[in-house]
Amino acid sequence: MEYMIGAIAGVAIGVAAMYGFLAIRKKDAKSIADKIVADTEQETKNMLKTAELEIKEKQITLKEKFDVDMNKVRQELDKSQKAVDKKNRLLDQKTDDLGKQESIVQASQRRLTEKLRNAETRSKEIHRIFEEQKKKLHEVTGLDKEEATKRLMKLLESELSNEVGAVIQKHEQKIKEEVEERSREIILSSIYRYAAPHTSESTTATVDIPSDEMKGRIIGREGRNIRAFEKETGVDVIIDDTPGVVIVSSFDPIRREVGRLSLAKLIEDGRIHPARIEELVKETQAEVDDLIWKKGKDAAQELEVHRLDESVIKLLGRLHFRTSYSQNVLKHSIEVAFLSGMMAEMIGLDGKLARRAGLLHDIGKAADHEMEGGHPKIGADLLKRAGEGEDVVHAAFGHHDEIITEMPYTVLVATADACSASRPGARRESLDRYVKRMEELEAIALEFKGIEQSFAIQAGRELRVIASSNEVDDASAAKICRDIATACEERLSYPGEIKVTVIRESRFTELAK
Repeated sequence: MEYMIGAIAGVAIGVAAMYGFLAIRKKDAKSIADKIVADTEQETKNMLKTAELEIKEKQITLKEKFDVDMNKVRQELDKSQKAVDKKNRLLDQKTDDLGKQESIVQASQRRLTEKLRNAETRSKEIHRIFEEQKKKLHEVTGLDKEEATKRLMKLLESELSNEVGAVIQKHEQKIKEEVEERSREIILSSIYRYAAPHTSESTTATVDIPSDEMKGRIIGREGRNIRAFEKETGVDVIIDDTPGVVIVSSFDPIRREVGRLSLAKLIEDGRIHPARIEELVKETQAEVDDLIWKKGKDAAQELEVHRLDESVIKLLGRLHFRTSYSQNVLKHSIEVAFLSGMMAEMIGLDGKLARRAGLLHDIGKAADHEMEGGHPKIGADLLKRAGEGEDVVHAAFGHHDEIITEMPYTVLVATADACSASRPGARRESLDRYVKRMEELEAIALEFKGIEQSFAIQAGRELRVIASSNEVDDASAAKICRDIATACEERLSYPGEIKVTVIRESRFTELAK
């Protein structure tokens, strides 16, 4: 019982304590809630104040910006107003100036009208006086108007013809001097630019032998070896008393070269009999053919001349074995090609075409012993059959005699050919002998009466003689030309031919004082 009372009392105390605790918690919660509400209200007030401050600041900023913009607008308006006022003032001033100018123009028109009336009056007076004078002139001269006009026009035409002739002659002389000077500069410049070696060359036809005993072996028993060799090569073998040398002779330079090389190989090989001769000659012929092709191809490549026919390339290679006055014809052709190309470029022509024409101008010399005619005609025919153009064909045909000024490449090739052939040292002749021969040739012409000047050109292959037109007429000029040619034949020794040309010169000179 006591336990129950104690338990109940404990429970009652616990419940009372719990109620008390809850009452305390409730009181605390309320105080906390009141505090939160108070803080929230305070924070809301602060935020409202801050928002009001920000709004006021933005209003102030916007007002300041508005004031600045308004000031700018006012300034621009003021500036525009000033500009308008200035334009108005200028317009007023121009209006005043136009009024003044209009007054001046009106006054000028009045003066001009008055002057025109005066001029018309004077013109009528002059016309009246002119008619009176013309009438008096007709009465004095007895000529009517048409006849007087004809005589006056004839007189004017005569005076103008004389003046035009003098002017034309003056300009022709000036142009001639300028052209000669320019052509001389072009030729000299081309020669200086192409500094090629021009030493003389000759194709020897002698073969050295180790001993005279070899001559007997070359001849063979009853001459069978030498007959077989001459039959295979087409050359003549000359074996004489000259020690250590056997001579190979032929008009064909290719055959001569094949014979020389074949004989040298036979001597080196030592086995000299008809079968070996036939074998070595065929082998040497093939080597020479290859060399001919290579020389022709190398020359074309050096000058950048392309699309040549195979027959033309072979003919070019054959020129390597051909000499003219001991000058190698292939090297001469290459030099002429370079000189022609450079001169063509200087005067605005096609340098490639000029080099092509220069390279092929002497192509006829590779076949002149096989065909009839001179090498210019032979070369022109060969090039025409090979499909070359008209300029190249005519350059080959006319580079010596048939020079036509309408074919400029022929003139260039002829000039380059003369430069290459006539320069001292290009052909086998010493400088002293060259100069002496030129002087002798010119001196022969000057011995004849009426001859004023003589010029040896084309390395002595042509002699130009100038005769006085006062002392020599056409008939006597022809006789003098023949006499000079006869004197050259009798008194000079020279290879080939010398062309003599006599020109009667007339000069007209006057002085204007």
